[in-house]
Amino acid sequence: MPATPPPAPPKLFDRGLHRKRLDRAARDYPAADFLHRRAVEDVAERLAPIRRTFPLAACLSARAGAFAEALAAEAPGQVGKLIEADLSHRMLGGRGGPRLVADEERLPFAEASLDLIVSILGLHWTNDVVGALIQARRALKPDGLFIGAFLGGVTLTELRQSLVAAESEILGGAGSRVSPFADAADAAGLLQRAGFVQPVADIDTVSVTYAHPLKLLADLRRMGETSVLAERHPKPLTRALLARTFELYAERFGGADGRIPATFEIVTLTGWAPAGGSQAPP
Repeated sequence: MPATPPPAPPKLFDRGLHRKRLDRAARDYPAADFLHRRAVEDVAERLAPIRRTFPLAACLSARAGAFAEALAAEAPGQVGKLIEADLSHRMLGGRGGPRLVADEERLPFAEASLDLIVSILGLHWTNDVVGALIQARRALKPDGLFIGAFLGGVTLTELRQSLVAAESEILGGAGSRVSPFADAADAAGLLQRAGFVQPVADIDTVSVTYAHPLKLLADLRRMGETSVLAERHPKPLTRALLARTFELYAERFGGADGRIPATFEIVTLTGWAPAGGSQAPP
């Protein structure tokens, strides 16, 4: 009897809609790329002390090219050729160098072809994070390096709490409108399940303040980070619900200066593909 294939992971996100949101965001992305730049600068700083070079590397979710810029500043000469890849072709426009439209869920790289893969704030939109990591591990040469940054579970906690409270008041219950994020406590385990060795997970908590919650929502649109849940909320987000959400946001979290905070949690994973003699799951 043939082996029964494992069940497909649940479809949490609409990847086609995510691509459209990124395409729409591409023009104004540099005006709100502070999280992406913070993540790439951290990744470049992690690379600098490693005493080895990476002849061929790929940057997933490259967006507007901030990683290539940070690499040139923090670790010049450490990477030979960098392939910039993104789900959105518009994000890759306006610059030279090897560029590739690619989906993190279906990586096009040949097995054992890359020395380094970095993924910048894209993994939290994949339906199967472990599956995406397995593909990255397979694309790496033995002893190749993976560094990935994604948004963790504390991200947008103020907005989530305010929206849930507003829905409970107005609708009598709360549904899911903000995309879920992975629990940072499980981060290193994701790498282990994907077959990486020496897994390390670090957390960077970023707090940003805004004059009004609408300013936060505008930044999220410019980042391409608005919700793309596959199962839409059954009830529309009305003006009354949004207004009450904003009121609760200001009441519960607003500062003395009238500004409201927004928390983002960046989880950075570092792991190595097993060396030639090491065993890794398929």
